[in-house]
Amino acid sequence: MVGGDYVARNYAAAAVDGRIVQIAHLRGSKVELDLRPLMVKRLIHTGSTLRPRSAAEKATIAESLREKVWPLLAEGRCKPIIDSTFALAEAGEAHARIENSEHIGKIVLTI
Repeated sequence: MVGGDYVARNYAAAAVDGRIVQIAHLRGSKVELDLRPLMVKRLIHTGSTLRPRSAAEKATIAESLREKVWPLLAEGRCKPIIDSTFALAEAGEAHARIENSEHIGKIVLTI
């Protein structure tokens, strides 16, 4: 979801016949990239956003998540990658870690 220069990284990391869903961009919405990996790996790169969708559409998406994703989380088959954890009082340090873009996964604040 980072966008910008991460698009090429996402193409490199994707599996053959993989799918990349762009839901936001933090490092810019414009990018210059080589499309060969997209074609060679037969990737699908699509985009979406929730903000302009109706409440009914958002409810349908939430129900699909409950049916299809939550069971995977409950079974431990799908887990978030946690890069690091910071106490709430260290939120500034957590933001610094986000801004340097060296993290892999989520940065969590604990209360």
